[in-house]
Amino acid sequence: MSDTNAPHALLFTAPGCPHCPGIKAALEKLHQEGVVGELEVVSIAEDQGRAAEMGVRSVPWLKLGEFVLTGAQTPQQLREWAEKAAGSADMVDYLEHQLANGELDEAQAMLAKAPQHLEALLSLLEQPEAKIQVRLGVSAIIEGMEGSEALQKLVPRLIIMSEHSDHQLRSDACHFLGLSHSKEAEAALRKRLEDDNEEVREIAAESLELIQQ
Repeated sequence: MSDTNAPHALLFTAPGCPHCPGIKAALEKLHQEGVVGELEVVSIAEDQGRAAEMGVRSVPWLKLGEFVLTGAQTPQQLREWAEKAAGSADMVDYLEHQLANGELDEAQAMLAKAPQHLEALLSLLEQPEAKIQVRLGVSAIIEGMEGSEALQKLVPRLIIMSEHSDHQLRSDACHFLGLSHSKEAEAALRKRLEDDNEEVREIAAESLELIQQ
């Protein structure tokens, strides 16, 4: 991994934090190896203003590239996240990690700042092994973006998903197409009015009505 790809690491610590020294030491080792680029360690006792600005509510709190990690992490986990941050291709894994750990607010905040990663949520839904908490989190985030430009940009992908062999994914796609408020979704939704699954037909009809209001 080249130094130009190595992610910046910002670690917030606090006096008496039992996990902070271990994470700091592991990050220092990764920095020495070039896996982590610039390493910045900040004590919230010395810079409460910056901690509040970054939304730090507990320590250890680590921003690694675009990823935010809280709580204890093993050296191997830190290495894996650093490598993913450097590759900028594992936003799906990161969002799954957040939603599986109940960090819905954090995921929403990140996607509000970086809506280009919204499509990763659909990839999560398409994983057969996705946990129910993850699926519910995905729905909550997309429902919170109703009518937004970011959601409208997903319409082509959602139209493809509306043809999926899994009726649950077709249902989800129809629901999200309605939330997009995009006229581009109407033809795909009309097609699903003839779906062989009753739930899909009902959601498609509701979504069409929403778009036409």
